[in-house]
Amino acid sequence: MSKDADKNSDLNNREAYASTLHDLQVELVKIQKHTIKHGHKVLVIFEGRDASGKDGVIKRIVKHLSPRETRVVALGKPSDHDRASWYFRRYTRYLPASQEMVLFNRSWYNRAGVEPVMGFCTDSEYESFLQDVIPFEHMLIASGIQILKYYLDISKSEQKKRLRNRQDDPLKQWKVSPIDAVSVKHWDAYTEARDRMFERTSSPLSPWIVVRADDKRLARLNVIRDFISRLACPQTDKHLAVPDPAIVFPYDEAHANAGLLAT
Repeated sequence: MSKDADKNSDLNNREAYASTLHDLQVELVKIQKHTIKHGHKVLVIFEGRDASGKDGVIKRIVKHLSPRETRVVALGKPSDHDRASWYFRRYTRYLPASQEMVLFNRSWYNRAGVEPVMGFCTDSEYESFLQDVIPFEHMLIASGIQILKYYLDISKSEQKKRLRNRQDDPLKQWKVSPIDAVSVKHWDAYTEARDRMFERTSSPLSPWIVVRADDKRLARLNVIRDFISRLACPQTDKHLAVPDPAIVFPYDEAHANAGLLAT
């Protein structure tokens, strides 16, 4: 294929992606109008490996939504007061009220991933979290909050590439953190923590939804498709709410055994 043909193919791919994304964002606006009209409360949790694309997915979801009823929460390092308090306390203040959609860019699941791998919590704190989180989430669900939990997974080679690009891109310096330097080094430990988190904290009421995110564009489109399919709204186009099951799928033990998770 000639260079001109390559350029035209890439342009067509970008145009197709942009067109599809636009159509899906129209559906998201419909969902928000329905959420506001009926006073729904929606909480969306995004977890995943470092550089898995959480920021990009969230950006595309909220781009055309009302900022008054949409909040993105990305908390920093816990304070001494946070560490001395009930673990979930620092998160509960950000839970959605009626008509609101809240998206957590990392959440209380830090305690199931980053904290035990990096030694930021004790074994006892870690085990307590694994025992407490499902009852906590079920309590929130009983109060009327709908919870969606997405985990973006990427291959080790893709993570290495993205972390290198992050270091070299002057516009992405704000993303660079000390955790990046050891993400690949602790790959196996993060894999074990992820698998244990899935096993212990996925329930029928709040299941983990796994996203294979090596292809950023496909990940974004399919997360939005899945998101649309899970939020009841009579006005949405059901033909658009069909994610690719090879890209986005609810976690179960069969998927892990079939090797669909990055290892």
